[in-house]
Amino acid sequence: MNERLKEIKLLLLDVDGVLTDGRIIYDANGVESKFFNVKDGHGIKMVQRAGIEVGIVSGRQSQVVVNRAAELGISLVYQKALDKLTPYLEILRQTGLKDENVAFVGDDIIDIPVLRRVGFAAAPADALDYVQEEVHFVTRNRGGWGAVREVCDLLLKGTGAWESVTARYYGG
Repeated sequence: MNERLKEIKLLLLDVDGVLTDGRIIYDANGVESKFFNVKDGHGIKMVQRAGIEVGIVSGRQSQVVVNRAAELGISLVYQKALDKLTPYLEILRQTGLKDENVAFVGDDIIDIPVLRRVGFAAAPADALDYVQEEVHFVTRNRGGWGAVREVCDLLLKGTGAWESVTARYYGG
């Protein structure tokens, strides 16, 4: 697994069930809400500081996702991607990266085509069983409850960036 992690330059994330716990909340006016985990967000910021770009590929369309991506400085955002392989291949073309340079975290059947291609595939602990069978790593945490942070920490350690990115927190 460490050999796979060393090559990663881009982390792609699904949203519902990965960055969130999969619940979608609508108020009486039809305004959508999602719950995001602050620890996941901090993990994303640390990965970005290590030089790993982060992107989102979601099957749904949501202004909430646009807002969260902007807050985290994520510019690669593909929504309403019912075929996630198409935006994935577009991202490879845009960035010049290869499959082995990409990590992807997904939790449902729609994610399997991309999970099968990337250099490092991960799924949250509560991903569907047949999705977990397709990945290199299953987190201890559920989607929306720190699963992305686990992957971020793993990437930082696997790419050798952990010490430099976390030194400021340890007084270094």
